[in-house]
Amino acid sequence: RELIKNKSIAMILGDNFFYGNMLTPLIKDSFKKNKGCNIYLYPSNKPSAYGVVEFDKKNRIKRIIEKPKRTSSNLIITGLYVFDKKVSDYAKSLKPSKRGELEIIDLLNIYKKKKKLSAEFIGRGGAWLDTGNIKDFYDATNFVSAIESRQGLKIACLEEIALNNGWIRSKDIKEAIKFYGNCEYSNYLKKL
Repeated sequence: RELIKNKSIAMILGDNFFYGNMLTPLIKDSFKKNKGCNIYLYPSNKPSAYGVVEFDKKNRIKRIIEKPKRTSSNLIITGLYVFDKKVSDYAKSLKPSKRGELEIIDLLNIYKKKKKLSAEFIGRGGAWLDTGNIKDFYDATNFVSAIESRQGLKIACLEEIALNNGWIRSKDIKEAIKFYGNCEYSNYLKKL
């Protein structure tokens, strides 16, 4: 609550990996709305392993189901969320589930009941990978390796992102190079 104050926030689950140049505009647009909660959906051929969103005939969110045995939808909720300033109040009202945990689905359902839940689709130009098990982690590693080796660009180089957005200066890059020492990552930073 103290960190959020009266701002919207983004939350990403630690075992999720996102890639694609359309993600930044999607997230920025969510922040401009500054009301409710925005979730990001991705098609899956195994929706029963995730939280799924079903839509009504008017393309409105009908329901959210956690790990359904059957569903008419293949659109799963990724681990990326943008919440408005009320998220702390809503989260405080949550009760532990049968698993003894506070569930993100329950929080999303509060926003849905208040008609403050919206969804964006991560299209074909983007990628979402769950890295919660060793096979998925290995798949994500291969994905990153393939993209970086073909393009010669680092994925999610924080210093590069910060420099391109004007959050740091070239002197900060030089300090980072000293910090990392003689390695491939430092060599990449030198090119910036």
